[in-house]
Amino acid sequence: MLNSLSGRFLILTTIFVMLAEVMIFVPSVARFREDYLISRLERAQIASLALLADDMLTEELESELLKNAGVFNVALRRDEVSELMLSSPMPKEISQSFDLRGATAMPLIRDAMMRLLDPEPRVIRVIGNPSLDAGQQIEVTMDTAGLRRAMIDYGLNILVLSAVISVITAILLFGAVRILLVKPIKGVIGHMMSYSAAPEDARQIIEPSAGVRELREAEVALHDLQTQLTQALKQKDRLAQLGGAVARVSHDLRNILTAAQLFTDRIEMSEDPTVKRMAPKLVNSITRAVSLCENTLAFGRAEEPAPTLTLFNLSNLACEVIDAERLAVGDAELSISEDIPTSMMVRADPEQLYRALGNLIRNARQAIVASGKPGEIGVRATAMDEDWIITVTDTGPGLPPKAKEHLFQAFQGGVRKGGSGLGLAIVHELIRGHGGELTLERSDETGTVFAIRLPMGKIT
Repeated sequence: MLNSLSGRFLILTTIFVMLAEVMIFVPSVARFREDYLISRLERAQIASLALLADDMLTEELESELLKNAGVFNVALRRDEVSELMLSSPMPKEISQSFDLRGATAMPLIRDAMMRLLDPEPRVIRVIGNPSLDAGQQIEVTMDTAGLRRAMIDYGLNILVLSAVISVITAILLFGAVRILLVKPIKGVIGHMMSYSAAPEDARQIIEPSAGVRELREAEVALHDLQTQLTQALKQKDRLAQLGGAVARVSHDLRNILTAAQLFTDRIEMSEDPTVKRMAPKLVNSITRAVSLCENTLAFGRAEEPAPTLTLFNLSNLACEVIDAERLAVGDAELSISEDIPTSMMVRADPEQLYRALGNLIRNARQAIVASGKPGEIGVRATAMDEDWIITVTDTGPGLPPKAKEHLFQAFQGGVRKGGSGLGLAIVHELIRGHGGELTLERSDETGTVFAIRLPMGKIT
C-alpha cells in the first residue's frame, strides 16, 4: 500500500498537515504564555484592590490572596507613586524581567521557546499595564514552574488535536484520491492491457470518459494513439497480403513479359517507319516491366532496393516518361511538356527516377482527364548549389482533402475513386532512398505542384 500512489499521498498529507500544525504551534504557545502572564497580572491587581479596600488584612489573608494570584509580590504604580501592595518571601532571586507593554511577536515567541526548553524553575519579574486603567503600571514576581507545566499541557493538547486533524484530513484525501485519480488511472491501465492483447480490434480502443481534465487529456491522447496504431496494423496486414499476392503474380507476369520481349525483338526488324520508331520504346517499357517484376514491385514482398546511383541525362529520361504518357492521353485535350536543360546530368538511379516521374505525371494526367476539362502538365528541373530540384506542375482540379490529409500513405491517400494511393507512397519511398525529399508545394483549384529534391553529393 505504501508503494501505491494513494498510500504515498496519505503519508505526504499527514506529514504536511503536521508541519503546518507545528508552524501554528510555536506562535500559539507564545500567545498562551502571554495570556498566562497577563492573567497573573490581572489576579494580582484584584488582590491589590482588595488590600486597598481594607488595609487591615491579616498576614494569612494576604498569603491566601498571593497564592490565589500565583505570585510572590505585587507592586502597583498609582498617581506616579509605586507601592508594594502584597509581598511574601521569595524562594530565590529574580533571574529575569519581562515587560509585556508593547511586546512584539518575535520576542514573545523567543521567550516562550526558551521557557519551554528550560526545565529549571526560576523566579521572574513581569511588568504590565493594569486593567481598566487602574494605575500606570503593575509588577509581579512569580515562579516559572507552573507556567512551564501549563505551556507543556497546552502544547500536548495542540499536538494531539493536530494529529487527529491530520489523520482525518489524510483519510478524506486518501478516499478522494482513490476515487478521483487512482480509480480512473487503473481504468486507463486496464484499457491499455486489453488493447495490448488485441491491438487490431478497434473495440479495445479507449473512449475518453474521465471527469478530471488532465486525465481526460491523457485518455484523448491514448485514444488517438491507439486509433493510429490500429489503422497502421491494418495497413501493414493489407501490405503483407498484397506482398503474397504480388510475389505470385510477379513470377507469372515476368514469364509473360519475357515472351513479349522476344516478340518485340522480331518487331524491331520491321521496315515500317512507324514500327521502327515505336519499337525501341516498346522494348524499353517491357524491359522495365521485367525488372520491376524481378524486384517484386513496390510495397510487395519487400521494401524498395537501394538505388544504384549513376550519372545520366535527365532531359532524355523525362522525354521517355512523357512520350509513354502521351500515348495514354487519347482524345483528351491535354498537353505534356518539359523544360529541362538538354545538358543537365543528374546522379540517381535512372530506373527508380523513371518510376517516380512516371507516377507523378500519371496521377496528374488521370486527374485532368477525370475532370473533363483541358489541362497542361509541365516538368521542369534546375540545379541549385547542393541539390537538383525537379517540379511536376499540372492545371488539374487539385488534391482532395483526404489525399492531403494522408499524403504519401499507402491505401489512404487515393486521389481518384477506386485508386489505392500507392503512387505517391511509391514516389515518396523512392526519393527518400536517394536521400532526397518529395514535397507538395501547392494544391488548389488552379492545379498542383510537386517538387523532388535530389542531393548532389559527390559527383564523380
